[in-house]
Amino acid sequence: MLVEERQQKIVTLVNERKSIRVTELSNIFSVTEETIRRDLEKLEKEKKLLRSHGGAISITSSDGLEIPYFEREVTNVNEKKEIADEAANQVVEGDKLILDASSTAWYMAKNLPDIPLTVLTNSIKVAIELSTKKQITVISTGGTLLSKSLSYVGPLAEASLDSYHVTKAFISCKGFHLENGISESNEQQARVKKKMIERADTTYLMVDHSKFGVQAFSPINNLQVIDHIITDSKVSKQMVKQLEDQLLHLIKVKKYS
Repeated sequence: MLVEERQQKIVTLVNERKSIRVTELSNIFSVTEETIRRDLEKLEKEKKLLRSHGGAISITSSDGLEIPYFEREVTNVNEKKEIADEAANQVVEGDKLILDASSTAWYMAKNLPDIPLTVLTNSIKVAIELSTKKQITVISTGGTLLSKSLSYVGPLAEASLDSYHVTKAFISCKGFHLENGISESNEQQARVKKKMIERADTTYLMVDHSKFGVQAFSPINNLQVIDHIITDSKVSKQMVKQLEDQLLHLIKVKKYS
């Protein structure tokens, strides 16, 4: 079987099953797991699928829909940990924070030191993670529960955010586009994240390299509302230059080890 034919069939399988493991693809096509990983890397660059920890997930299944938390949790894990580590470094004692319901925010919550902080979040997983840290006050927005992302959205969540003012907001997004701004796959999440930005003195956007150049279903806001962009070590030199040309403050973390 030709390489191109195998890769086309991989995309078909991923779209049919929504997600698939490297080991299974290796068995199906009778090639090594390393060969499959190279295929997935190439297909991800061509924006035909998303790599996850140990496999791949479909892009087409997520347009306009919530991606299940267990899928987001294993996608670009190292990159998200890089970003989360750096985000936690931006926090100082006494900060009032907003953390969204992204998996990157959950990794950040794991890394936050147990110091006097207040954290407002619409994420159940972030709230549970922080509940063991005695000096951190956790406030949940409440609202309508989205079971796939374990997050609260809707009018109640938005109204809850209006009741507070924070020093720093840490949010992620599905798409980052130099002309069209930041966007989400779900309209309700986009509305909540827009409100989070409005309630913060300073906004940090936590975005891995795979999100650059992507425009998702629901716009959140333009790039001018973002104060700092934290990204991973795999972002291209071309993208770094484009961000700098637009005078956007980029925090590019070192290679994950």
